[in-house]
Amino acid sequence: MMRFCQNNGCSCCINVKGCSRAINKLNNYDWLYDVKETQNATDFVEVQFKNTRKGYYINSEHFPLKKGDVVAVESNPGHDIGTVTLTGKLVLLQMKKNRYRTEDGVKKVYRYATPLDMDKYEEAKKREYETMIKSRRIAEDLGLAMKIGDVEFQGDGNKAIFYYIADERVDFRHLIKVLAESFHVRIEMKQIGARQEAGRTGGIGPCGRELCCSSWMSNFISVATDAARFQDLSMNPQKLAGQCAKLKCCLNYEVDAYVEARKQLPPRKMELHTKENTYYHFKTDIFSKQITYSTNKNTPANLVTISSVRTFEIINMNAKGEKPYSLENDVEQKTEKRDSKDILDDNVSRFDNSKKKNKSKKRKSDNE
Repeated sequence: MMRFCQNNGCSCCINVKGCSRAINKLNNYDWLYDVKETQNATDFVEVQFKNTRKGYYINSEHFPLKKGDVVAVESNPGHDIGTVTLTGKLVLLQMKKNRYRTEDGVKKVYRYATPLDMDKYEEAKKREYETMIKSRRIAEDLGLAMKIGDVEFQGDGNKAIFYYIADERVDFRHLIKVLAESFHVRIEMKQIGARQEAGRTGGIGPCGRELCCSSWMSNFISVATDAARFQDLSMNPQKLAGQCAKLKCCLNYEVDAYVEARKQLPPRKMELHTKENTYYHFKTDIFSKQITYSTNKNTPANLVTISSVRTFEIINMNAKGEKPYSLENDVEQKTEKRDSKDILDDNVSRFDNSKKKNKSKKRKSDNE
């Protein structure tokens, strides 16, 4: 059966087995699905849990797993419930990319999730939001400078992971004891950054699409304000910041193209001298290579826009001690003179002749 792929950014019509519905964030398309040799290259499978948490498990029992299967996997303690998101050779590439080390121990895939496993899983998920709210109150009562952004229960309900954000190091040993007594589960604390919290929470960006950090990004690269300067963007913090209150990750997407394009343009601090004025850089259209200059260094005055080729010509002329008459080309463009002719010089009687012809035609038609 063929139907439209529902993956993010993929509009092709392909076999639904090769491209299952993207129900999880950070969904990967298995483009080697139809190659049997690659599917049998390894027993490791990629399993995704809540939001962006993923793990790699060995299918020692050789279950015929495919993308979208819900399985019970080994955890400490007990077992966890997750969804298979990748199989075959691409799993090895993902493990290498995420620097997964087998020396730390390899966990197994136990079985397909049974109805009893799913019932426990659903009960555990229902407790997450209430647990997060209560844990925030507990942390506030203890005076800890931290924010608990999310809580994730293990599939069997025996363990809970608390994701928190803190600017400084926090001693949460007493907090763990209070949380364990309150919720009667094993507690694990994980510190995350503001970008990771936005990825787990999700949302819609100003571009109208789902946040990159919650849809496809797995590694976060630092973003500097120079990326905005290179692209001539307004240094407005409200426009440059994303949902995480940090600089938007998409500022890095096109900055390399801008850097390469600016290498072909003259320095912005370079002044252009003509016989009448001195011109200072005002703005640049990087990709069209059009540069606007002003006679005032701080405010726009007598703006003139020229090409980068003409700018280099003037720079070379100034270096030789020469000054052009103006920033535009000195070659005088010859304009064709239009022949001016007074209509009164023509014979005005030409209109009378046309009227006479029309009257004669009407007479002939009447006679006929």
